[in-house]
Order: sequence, then C-alpha cells, then structure tokens
Amino acid sequence: MNTNTSSINAADLTLSPNNKGGKFQTLLLFSVGKLNLALPIESVQKISRYTDLQGSGTTSVGLLHIDNQEITAIDLHKRLFKVSQALASQAKPFIILARNSLKESFAIVVEKTPTLMDIPLSKIRVLPDSYRQADTLDMASHVTMIQQEDQTLTVFIVDCDRLLSRIS
Repeated sequence: MNTNTSSINAADLTLSPNNKGGKFQTLLLFSVGKLNLALPIESVQKISRYTDLQGSGTTSVGLLHIDNQEITAIDLHKRLFKVSQALASQAKPFIILARNSLKESFAIVVEKTPTLMDIPLSKIRVLPDSYRQADTLDMASHVTMIQQEDQTLTVFIVDCDRLLSRIS
C-alpha cells in the first residue's frame, strides 16, 4: 500500500473498487461505542445473529461455533476501550463474519444492524503511520467522512490483516 498518497487508487489491495466503474468502494459500516468503523465488503462473508462467546473473558477474543467450525471472535469494544460492550438482554446483536487476505475467518460482535454504503474513492484517505502507531485504532488503515442526516461522521476503515495480527 502506498502511504504517501492522500487517497486510495484502484490498485490498492486493501480496498478494491466495486463494480460501479471503479469509482466507489462498498463498505459495511458499524459502530463500536462512539466510534464508526467499516469493513470493505470484499472481506465480509455474512452477517448473522449473535451467539454466546466462549473463552476466559480476560482478553478481547473469544470463540464462536458457526457452521460446524470454530471462529475467533473479537470484542472490539473491549480491545479499544478496555471494557466489554454491555449487550442489552432484549437486544439481539449481530455478528459480522469476515476474513482476512489469508482467508482466515473471524467474527466481530456489533450491537446494531450494520449498514452498506458506497463511498467515492476520492473521499477515502490513508491514515498516517504515526497516528496508527500512537492510537488504539492501529487496526484502521483508511478514514472517510460521511454526511448522514445533519451530521458528519468520521469512519475508520478496518484492515482485517492488521486486526488479526494485533489480537490481544
């Protein structure tokens, strides 16, 4: 990835343009706490209802049994804010099942329904290395600003390879 440019080009392997003429990237947007995050749609396998995580509970990872396989589940809220997200008992959270470039599957638990959105490539910027090294959002590779209703949202785009390489 070329981090010297301020925008993504079509040759960037982390984000690839959708089939609408190569001018847009389709992202799956979701929130974790007050942060807005996204995954490139090419990384997403499916979205399903939440099932109980197995594990010690002392780290930000757990285990899910999905479709006759064990999947690493990442509690991004715990990883980013050092506390698990409180899932309301009446709420039915979702699991985003995704995979990295090595085809390793993983899951992210989200409280609200994720949203698909086409973002112009010209609006997506590479995050500076210095920011990623100094912030808990080291798993994000790019950022974009999205106008939604009467507010502008900052959305950090997660790099699935970085996310899995920094599990703790």
